Amino acid sequence: MRKNWIALLMTSLVIFVLAACGSGNDGDTASGEGGDTDGLESNLVTIATGGASGPYNIIGTTLADNYSNTFDVNSRTQTTGASAENLNLLADGKVEMAFVMSDALSQALEGEASFSEPLEGISQVANLYPNVVQIVARADAGIETLEDLKGKRIAVGDQGSGVELNARALLNGNDITYDDVQVDYLGYAEAADGLNAGRIDAAFLTSGLPNASVLELSETLNINIVKVLPEQVEAIVDEHPYFVSLEIPEGTYDNEEAIPTAAVPNALVVRSDLSDDDVYKLTKEFFENLDTLANSHQAASEISIDHAQEGLIAPLHPGAEQYFDEQ
Repeated sequence: MRKNWIALLMTSLVIFVLAACGSGNDGDTASGEGGDTDGLESNLVTIATGGASGPYNIIGTTLADNYSNTFDVNSRTQTTGASAENLNLLADGKVEMAFVMSDALSQALEGEASFSEPLEGISQVANLYPNVVQIVARADAGIETLEDLKGKRIAVGDQGSGVELNARALLNGNDITYDDVQVDYLGYAEAADGLNAGRIDAAFLTSGLPNASVLELSETLNINIVKVLPEQVEAIVDEHPYFVSLEIPEGTYDNEEAIPTAAVPNALVVRSDLSDDDVYKLTKEFFENLDTLANSHQAASEISIDHAQEGLIAPLHPGAEQYFDEQ
């Protein structure tokens, strides 16, 4: 009887020890392969985008969904007046990531234009697709060239936005000031409504191609895309070196031939104080899901890891640099 009791006691002890060891191994696995490795240190990733119908917001919403699903964090977009507002939100620590135009980013870091002082705490993740200047005019407004905008009522984007900054640069660089036109500060959707209603004659809508507001507008209104000639772009590159000449391809808006215009690269930026590990994971998730982003908006199909480090304006975040080095 005593021997049976001792044998039972020893068996129980062995089972207890094995269970404890198993529990310890499971805990190590969870620590090494679960939340600490696959998740993020931050539990919030807010992405500042732009107007609700613009490519920034469409691509950003898909990206936020990816982040939420992959990292089990609260990731969402914040619709804004676009680049300038996004950069201020980022510098103030109110968002973690933002889509911005390179011209606005350059001015923010230098404390120029609508930025009264240089902004700090901003790092770049990548150079993205080109933002194409699309000057849309009512067909009956008689506007074919930049010079034809004089005396007309035009929308130039939200005040201080990236759209407004490059509209001002293009106009001023070609001897047209705001005194020569009637300016309305309108975002994409509002500008499209204004054109449809005849309240404005033309509008700057600078974004990836195609712009949803322009597509919708072309279905209800006879429009003309104003030409910006290569020599007119060349006139401003000394002062604004991030501008390039580019063509809106034939058929983008039922146009029968390619239309010359200007473009400014987009940038993906983050707060500099985000951890290297978090930014590494965010960058990796971004580039490994380019097909998904391109399905949400055609503009994302022009994003390439091969060109992601070309023409950087802000310092590259070490986390993003680690990802690129691995490639």
